[in-house]
Amino acid sequence: MTRTATRAATTSMADTALLRLLSWLSPTFPTGAFAWSHGLEWAVEAGDIHDTSSLRGWLTDLLAHGSARTDAILLRHAHRACRDRMALASVAALGRAVQPSRERLAETVGQGNAFVRAATPWGIDAVTGLGELPYPVAVGALAGTHGIGEDDACAATLQAGIANLISAAVRLVPLGQSAGLSVLAALEPLVLAVAAETRDAMLEDIGSACFRSDLAAMRHETQYTRLFRS
Repeated sequence: MTRTATRAATTSMADTALLRLLSWLSPTFPTGAFAWSHGLEWAVEAGDIHDTSSLRGWLTDLLAHGSARTDAILLRHAHRACRDRMALASVAALGRAVQPSRERLAETVGQGNAFVRAATPWGIDAVTGLGELPYPVAVGALAGTHGIGEDDACAATLQAGIANLISAAVRLVPLGQSAGLSVLAALEPLVLAVAAETRDAMLEDIGSACFRSDLAAMRHETQYTRLFRS
């Protein structure tokens, strides 16, 4: 194969990986993410989130010290274990075990299973028969088997998750679209920093200090008026 042909083939593979990543993390990909607020609905009712500043602070904590960081670590290890079913099953079991409430477990498993079903046209052999998969584990495993770079998958999944929570807050507070986008733009450096920081993280490094967010997930289960499933 000539150098030109090799370069063309490499470019084609990279382009295909990018297209799949964009498709899988698009808001239109049917994972049901729009139905979950990750406890934000209770936080808004309690007054914890009431404007762009409080929303940004809440999401900053999730990224740096909470569930978003945990998901990044799970995704990375699932990506690396994508061809080792025993190791992948172990990562998935840990991903289920670390959820602090029933709703959080339902949220991550519900989206993970929906992601796998929706990704069937691209091939899901890597995760077939593994049972209920937390969302970051499903994304990481399929990204690995389809040649999507680990760093790209991690950063993009973090960004997509934060964007979905901002969308929920825009509806709940409510905030204007421009206000929501200003929060998304402001969090870009932190998204990249957390993606980089988790590159060398071990599964033993998983941990959360976002107790108010965990409590919000628990309180939401009995919230009187609810628009979201979490």
